[in-house]
Amino acid sequence: MTTTSTTTRGTSSAQPSNTVEALHHQSLWTRIRRSWQIYVLLLPPVVYCILFLYWPMYGLQLAFKDFDINAGITASPWAGMKYINQFLNSYLFWPVLRNTLVLNLYGLIALFPLPIILALLLNHVRNSKFSRAVQLITYAPHFISVVVLVGIILMLFSPNTGVINIPIRAITGQPIDFLGPDMFAHTYVWSGAWQTLGFSAIIYLAALAGVDPELHEAARVDGAGILRRIWHIDLPGILPVTITLLILNMGQLLSTGFEKVLLMQTPLNTPVSQVIDTYSYQVAFNSAIPQYSYATAVGLFKSVISLVLILVANWLAGRVAKQSLF
Repeated sequence: MTTTSTTTRGTSSAQPSNTVEALHHQSLWTRIRRSWQIYVLLLPPVVYCILFLYWPMYGLQLAFKDFDINAGITASPWAGMKYINQFLNSYLFWPVLRNTLVLNLYGLIALFPLPIILALLLNHVRNSKFSRAVQLITYAPHFISVVVLVGIILMLFSPNTGVINIPIRAITGQPIDFLGPDMFAHTYVWSGAWQTLGFSAIIYLAALAGVDPELHEAARVDGAGILRRIWHIDLPGILPVTITLLILNMGQLLSTGFEKVLLMQTPLNTPVSQVIDTYSYQVAFNSAIPQYSYATAVGLFKSVISLVLILVANWLAGRVAKQSLF
């Protein structure tokens, strides 16, 4: 009896292991046939990554070649580090790098906390109708295209016909040039805040939805107010998400909104609005002699520095906050 029962238990316990091993040894095509719906859903993002993320990397070799449009990328002669050194030694290198860092650091410092604050406030609003109304009003600008947004900025802040400048000129006698060198950064950053604030708060609202409500109930019983519950419960609950987004934003410090900056540029504000993306575009497509290799070298420089910034931010987050992306 004992032997039989032992044998039976051994057989039953070995069945899951045998099943896993059998699945492991199944061919790829067998697994695809059994779960083809999942692979069909996976296909569009894989195709997108191949076409728009990996295949363009073939053109990065232009940064190290004297590109000849007749010979093509492959047949063009190698130039080594010529164009990267040309960019690093250019008199525009530091102004362009400074403008890019100023706009992005200003945006990061000013805008990164705002979606967190909005999400925390909406999470504690008891009136559901008011909360939904605020969410709708703050989400809507996200769906306005960049071209329309810049058009709105020009209509509001134009020195001559802008709606904002009409009363300012009536009171002070002189309009404010919101797109001039002194105000360009403020206009660029805070118009971006208006457009992205509500949509950026969605992920924090989702993270707050995962916080255990019993923690708030226990804290309320102990006499904790809203501010203490936010500080000791909500913020630690969304800390992993916050760290992850901060790391990703650090990797975007050299990636300014290309279309928006380009549309807001004027001959007057170019000294403060010329960033790496617009400089690369103008070198490649808007100069008397298109310099595709030089423009590619500029873009490659930006990508390498962005990768370094992500790695450094991830390392610092792991050392300081004990949370990291990888």
